[in-house]
Amino acid sequence: MTLPNEPAPDTSADTVPGSSTEPAGAAPELRALAAARIAVEVLLDGGVRHVVVSPGSRSAPMAYALTEASAAGRVDLLVRIDERSAGFTALGLALSTGSPVAVLTTSGTAVGNLMPAVMEANHAAVPLIVLSADRPEELRGTGANQTTVQPDLFGEQVRFAADVPAGSSPERAIQTGLSAATGAFPDLPPGPVQLNLAFRDPLVPSAEEGLPEAVERQHYRVGTEPLVMNLPPAPETLPERRTVVLAGHDAGPVAEAFARAHNLPLLAEPSSNSRFGPNAVGPYRLLLEHFGPDSPQPIERVVLFGRPTLSRPVAHLLARADVEAALYQPVPVAWYEAGRRTELPLENLADLADFAGRGTSEWLDTWLLAGSAAQHALDQVVSAEAAATGLSVASLVWRNARGQLLLGSSNGIRDVDLAGLPAPDPAATVYANRGLAGIDGTISTATGIALGGRQETTVLMGDVTFLHDAGGLLLGTGEEQPDLRIVVLNDAGGAIFGLLEHGGVEEGGHYGDAVERLFGTPHSVDIAALAAAYGVGHSLVSTTAGLAEALARPIQGRSIVEVRTDRRSLRQLHARIKDAVSAAVEAVLSGQ
Repeated sequence: MTLPNEPAPDTSADTVPGSSTEPAGAAPELRALAAARIAVEVLLDGGVRHVVVSPGSRSAPMAYALTEASAAGRVDLLVRIDERSAGFTALGLALSTGSPVAVLTTSGTAVGNLMPAVMEANHAAVPLIVLSADRPEELRGTGANQTTVQPDLFGEQVRFAADVPAGSSPERAIQTGLSAATGAFPDLPPGPVQLNLAFRDPLVPSAEEGLPEAVERQHYRVGTEPLVMNLPPAPETLPERRTVVLAGHDAGPVAEAFARAHNLPLLAEPSSNSRFGPNAVGPYRLLLEHFGPDSPQPIERVVLFGRPTLSRPVAHLLARADVEAALYQPVPVAWYEAGRRTELPLENLADLADFAGRGTSEWLDTWLLAGSAAQHALDQVVSAEAAATGLSVASLVWRNARGQLLLGSSNGIRDVDLAGLPAPDPAATVYANRGLAGIDGTISTATGIALGGRQETTVLMGDVTFLHDAGGLLLGTGEEQPDLRIVVLNDAGGAIFGLLEHGGVEEGGHYGDAVERLFGTPHSVDIAALAAAYGVGHSLVSTTAGLAEALARPIQGRSIVEVRTDRRSLRQLHARIKDAVSAAVEAVLSGQ
């Protein structure tokens, strides 16, 4: 849902009289820098404390006005030469601070480079403010340099879009945009907005203008302790049911508290921030087939918190005709359209409790015993591998993460979902770009998360994800360095496709090396040399002991820990794990 475009023709002081484009009887237009100062003031009043700026000429009035606010200690400015990196850096800042963050670009292709970050922000409900500078009306459609159709460029991906004419005040448009971005409108979740700001020459300050005396802005760490919630125990009057609590992305600690209060097994994805506590089951996705419709104890109901995105067994569970499912939805969400999912949406926990019922001790104990047996079987298979694997790396990163943890898309987050042992209490706040689950912008997102939260931050990603955003390593001279550890699982290509149907096609041999070339995308990039080029520390490990040692070191500044693995036997490893887990779980369920 988007609000209609809303130009804001208000004017104020500091005008340029006698403009050749000024209609008869109209108020004199604002100078570009005056309009930019109004824009910055409204943004700051609306809670914006970070702005990521990419260089450009048409956006210069905003850049100068933001510089003035930065010198006064009112806003943090970050500069990135690549607009795509700027967009994802702003996304990461908004994720870790929970506040709206703006990204400023000049006109032309610069704006288009923000599309991936805007799309992610849309589906993940992140308050991203796009400030796209533009040419004035008289230059549009004339072939003027760097001029294209920018209004509504992002279409349905934004909550609100406004085209602010050159010379007019952007106040009303920005106020509306901030309200839309932060979810202030009924039935509209937070998300990105576009404010297209046209500026007419002159674009620079006058010779008499200058910066105020510099004031250092105070900074605070954000969200230093992961949240734990408590709910009262489920009343004895609730019916006993074989219900499971499924916590998808961004479910939050309420899912763990609900499972604990209702004596129900908790199946929590890593980025749910619910994967902890006494009811959490580790490798749950390999257990679901053992609680199917033909089993002695089939799942009857599912209570869903957040968005499930990671595994086909979970999708199959939610699609089962014999299983009733409810979705806890206290506020509007951005990841699905009303009526497009089969779960019953419920807005309050009381109704959810009536639906879920409570679990018997036998039901919960069966899940916990099966989960423990599955975890033991998985750990045995993984530990028997001579070299590090994605699963052993994921397990160690999960166990050692403190502060903030970002999990890259593709295999990384799925390996943690399978091998990451739930802890009694959460040790880190977990993030992931699961809005559209793309691999783009991961390094930049991690940088934004680290700078916004001002805590030590770890990010786990594969080599293809790393290379996709290698430019995100570029920080200009004088730009703030985050405390960020980048763990790169380097198996010289894309391993996830080998675990999908494409792996079977490759084994069949009928397409020759097409699967490896088109999906595996092999490479021989020297990550150490790449790190050196960007001035980032690098260490190479090949064993779990080496990785554990690297992860135990304090995070100071930026560093890359590269773990080299072999993906050629990954499909067989997962098959061995599945067989071992199946045997262990069947032994538990049969009473052996």
